[in-house]
Amino acid sequence: MNHLLIEIKARCNDPLSIAAILTAQNADFKGVDHQIDTYFRVPKGRLKLREGRIENTLIHYHRTNQSGPKQSDVTLFRTPADAQALKKILTDSLGILAVVDKKRQIYFIENVKFHIDEVVGLGSFVEIEAIDSENTTQTRTRDELEAQCRFYIALLNIQKSDLLTHSYSDMVMGLQETLHHDSDFDFDL
Repeated sequence: MNHLLIEIKARCNDPLSIAAILTAQNADFKGVDHQIDTYFRVPKGRLKLREGRIENTLIHYHRTNQSGPKQSDVTLFRTPADAQALKKILTDSLGILAVVDKKRQIYFIENVKFHIDEVVGLGSFVEIEAIDSENTTQTRTRDELEAQCRFYIALLNIQKSDLLTHSYSDMVMGLQETLHHDSDFDFDL
């Protein structure tokens, strides 16, 4: 299934406030999902296997790293809750790039999906995804999706300085790189 979405990711200093605003807007709360996203080495775009209690999906997407609303072209394949055989095939054939472990609160308002994430080693974040899917009756343009995204940025009081350019996988790899470099120091004098 193909999707066009406009999304943002931002640091979140007050997850409870974001949840309260979404609840006040009558957002449909889908639950809290503990998700493990395994990113694989691929020549184009990004490929991740999401394993959770609510969402289990193989996701391939293209997205530029930029601050503010950005377009993602996404292809999803729903996987069974136990995707260990698929994970082994992808690991053996492509290799693992990064693993992201998070607890995610999932909300929807119409076609807009909200995540309040607590990512192991990184902290708290909020994501907004204004989604247009190929199998919906109402098609939305890129401009309409961006307008929805900007509306919710303002509603949730997300500051420009909190907007992120990179994915969790990039941040996890950066953290691993920093930890690796720190362990390279020779403290013997």
